[in-house]
Amino acid sequence: MNVKLFLSTALLASTAAPAFAQEPVFNAQAVRAHVTFLADDLLEGRDTGTRGYDIAANYVASQFIAMALKPAAPDGTFFQKLTVREARLDGTPKLALTFGGKEKVLSDTTQVLVRPSLTDKAVAVEAPLVFAGFGFDRPDLGFDDYKGLNVKGKIVVVLTGFPKGTPSELGAHLNSEKAVMAMKRGAVAVIAVPTTEDTARRPWPRRVEISDGPAKGWVGTDGKAFSRASAIKGSVTLNPDAAAPLFAAAGKPLAKVLAEAERKGGRPKGFDLKAKASLAFASAWKDVTSENVVAMLPGSDPKLSAEFVGMTAHLDHIGDHGKGDDKLFNGAMDNASGVATMLEVARAVAQDKPRRSVLFAALTGEEGGLIGSDYLARNPVVKGEVVGLVNFDMPVLTYKFSDVVAFGAENSTMGPAVAEAAKKAGLTLSPDPMPEEGLFTRSDHYRFVQQGVPAVFMMTGFAGPGEKAFRDFLKDHYHKPSDDMKLPFDWEAGALFAKVNYYTVQALANADERPKWYAGSFFGKEFAPGAAKAADPGK
Repeated sequence: MNVKLFLSTALLASTAAPAFAQEPVFNAQAVRAHVTFLADDLLEGRDTGTRGYDIAANYVASQFIAMALKPAAPDGTFFQKLTVREARLDGTPKLALTFGGKEKVLSDTTQVLVRPSLTDKAVAVEAPLVFAGFGFDRPDLGFDDYKGLNVKGKIVVVLTGFPKGTPSELGAHLNSEKAVMAMKRGAVAVIAVPTTEDTARRPWPRRVEISDGPAKGWVGTDGKAFSRASAIKGSVTLNPDAAAPLFAAAGKPLAKVLAEAERKGGRPKGFDLKAKASLAFASAWKDVTSENVVAMLPGSDPKLSAEFVGMTAHLDHIGDHGKGDDKLFNGAMDNASGVATMLEVARAVAQDKPRRSVLFAALTGEEGGLIGSDYLARNPVVKGEVVGLVNFDMPVLTYKFSDVVAFGAENSTMGPAVAEAAKKAGLTLSPDPMPEEGLFTRSDHYRFVQQGVPAVFMMTGFAGPGEKAFRDFLKDHYHKPSDDMKLPFDWEAGALFAKVNYYTVQALANADERPKWYAGSFFGKEFAPGAAKAADPGK
């Protein structure tokens, strides 16, 4: 049977559910049921382009049908198709550093990690090396790491992360733009050296482990993989131990550079490394077809129904590539829990019939670099405008949380709606407890922010038992085979997480005014300069 055709046509036989006469009840066992299915071994880790992912996509579509939602893809189905390119290293890459009159060849992963290329099957670059601090080129924001440096035609060496004391969301954004900034300065490749803080959080062996998968990106109709930094031919991470002799030969001990980066407000100055590097590697490509699962609920107010509130959660995980007895990365928390809670919210919203329309999207390719969200944000499926977005990604549901962190809330008028939703759900709002992780740019909502859409995503907070539970999950289970149904899930926490997100979506979808960026928000000024702004809070 053609299951996807069946899912598209079955909607015609469905009937709308009656509106709630009272507050919806969020079903902890429904959350459990969704996670149980999506994290089962039979789905083999839901990697993009695999049979397991397609089964998960059909499951979500079947849930949308049960809610009487309308298919939103251009072909009248629930599936927005896209081609995803997977690039893997073909052979052993070689990085040769020449300094102090000697050449040092690095090819082992204990010393260097080379990212496969999505745009060039063979890369050979040789150029002088220039150190550019954290690699931030935004003098307008007080970051001028390229001052006095000429990097045209050269390879830029930068530190990972961002200066301590930088607002976490701004730092996360600038960190994600390093390759673009280097490209605009004329650089041909980027070498990143982990800071001391970064190494403590992610030791080199762990970095090697998580770099094992392919590079991924969506492919346009021209057959080329989309890249915002296409002129950067190579992206390399260099073990600080291997980088130390390079810095020493330039008379700039790496230990002193890293110590300066550890200081609050510390910004190591750039300098010519008096060295050159040659980088050579080949990439093998495989193009696969995947899909975002998209549905919509038409708004009940004719004046507002062309405006959409988006709800997103990534459906993919990282598949089958473990090395022990358990090779499956089931992704129970990341992100079956996010999809499950989104589905619970969608069920309640569908029965509410809100004034604005609502777009629901279970996204592919998040683990490969926010691929499905980028494709959807650049290729809209609705005849209208997404005016605000709520994202669901990896709520850690192993404890009774009493607070939430709402990334992005302070940038727009979505903030008061989130604050009121938290209060209504009996929760408090807390600031980002892990600014060093740069979480604001690492989930799907951010691709919509880059298209000018105000967005938030919530995570379960650190109050009470939260910090230990969250950090334990990151340390012991994140992107590991143990992220499975053996974790001590608290399903009532799943229902509570659905509730606070429901109150947020409900408020946004029924408000008289669409969400607006605050006048002082960096993201509003950066990505929506022409949009109407709201006065900053307290002014």
